[in-house]
Amino acid sequence: MTDEHPRDSEETAPLSAPGDDTRPPAREQTPPHHWAPPGPPPAPQSPPQGPSQGPSQGPPQGPPYAGAPEPTRPTYVPLGTQSYPVQHRPAEPPRGRVSGWVWPVVSVLALVIGLIGGVFGGAAYENLRSSSTEGRVTGGLNEAGTVSKAPLRPGHRSVASVAQRLLPSTIQVLAQYQGKKDGATGSGFVLDQSGHYITNNHVVADAVENHGPIEIVDENGDKYAAKVVGRSPTYDLAVLYVKGGPELPPASLGSAQVLRVGDQVVAFGSPLGLSSTVTAGIVSALNRPVTTSDTGADSSYINAVQTDAAINPGNSGGPLVDLTGQVVGVNSAIATTGSGTGEAGNIGVGFAIPIDQVKITADQILRTGEAHYPVIGATVDTLGTEDVGAKILKVNSDGPADKGGLRKGDVVTEVAGEKVADGIALIVAIRAHQPGDTIPFTVQRGGSQMSLRITLGSQIG
Repeated sequence: MTDEHPRDSEETAPLSAPGDDTRPPAREQTPPHHWAPPGPPPAPQSPPQGPSQGPSQGPPQGPPYAGAPEPTRPTYVPLGTQSYPVQHRPAEPPRGRVSGWVWPVVSVLALVIGLIGGVFGGAAYENLRSSSTEGRVTGGLNEAGTVSKAPLRPGHRSVASVAQRLLPSTIQVLAQYQGKKDGATGSGFVLDQSGHYITNNHVVADAVENHGPIEIVDENGDKYAAKVVGRSPTYDLAVLYVKGGPELPPASLGSAQVLRVGDQVVAFGSPLGLSSTVTAGIVSALNRPVTTSDTGADSSYINAVQTDAAINPGNSGGPLVDLTGQVVGVNSAIATTGSGTGEAGNIGVGFAIPIDQVKITADQILRTGEAHYPVIGATVDTLGTEDVGAKILKVNSDGPADKGGLRKGDVVTEVAGEKVADGIALIVAIRAHQPGDTIPFTVQRGGSQMSLRITLGSQIG
């Protein structure tokens, strides 16, 4: 994987996190290495046994129709000199009138049958509907039983104390990858008291697309079958659900907004398949624009928390925790100096999705099964051809950018007061907000600078 990025549409290029595949580098300051997912090592090169079936494919077709019944054979009259008389059917006698009491009885019977059919049909529909919405929570995180109180008091805050608190809430995720059961290994943590877990989308994406199995493994090594409630390739997040699973304590959800560079943090997960592993470090940087991509078309842009806590393949989806015991991020990407495959392992530069974005995305998924992200309806140059700012290559007609006054050729230098270094930084800055937000853009047009206000649109992904 090279350091170059294709030109991506701001609407369609999703934020990604580390996974089983390599990721393109972050554009900010253009480091001379590659972003790679700390997911499982790549699956063997041999093709999976049998074709995989993606979600866009319909169910297998049934056996071909065997054929209609044979038509009634026609009667042949032999040709010859002998003639045959035509046979006529005798006239039927006129039918009698139906008694008046019959029609009310028939009507009542029809009504009863209709009611019975409605009851059974409604029950069948509800069963089908409940299976497709299993794991959803109408009230989102507010009703799911999340925890936000810091578990550790001042004076009791250490890496050892954090480890004792969080290890029971950390899980390993095993998913089918390229036809191999458990070919993808990642991490995750308990989201709430209703059986939901957070992990990275790239850990489970192949299993979902090919209808493969997904399992979680708790601290004791017990395995449980899991299903995906919903996922967001854009933010590289997925919400899992285990019906009748283990009673594990939910992790306390904090905020990345309170972090300062230099704060101590602890990373949890299953690097290289080593479950219940704990590593420690500091916050190395905040709001770091990072993009990662896999072998597919999806790519993900992260406004990341950077840390030097050791993160390796298999850590994907695990929690990054501060010394109060609260989750501040989801481990998602690493930087490598190798070929970009992630095999070089940790070099002290890892990235986590801020927990603030995780909570927003998880809430949307629990409520509807889908995640939404903001768009402006424009294509931005992600190759970084401008010295400063993000050049707009195309503006969609009648989209948010068009309505806000943005034009092709404009160079965006600031979003909501934050400087924009390049196209990737612009995408990350936009996706740090929510659909419906109206935010200021500072734009260079020709030799003039102007301010625009754009109301963000929404897209599922």
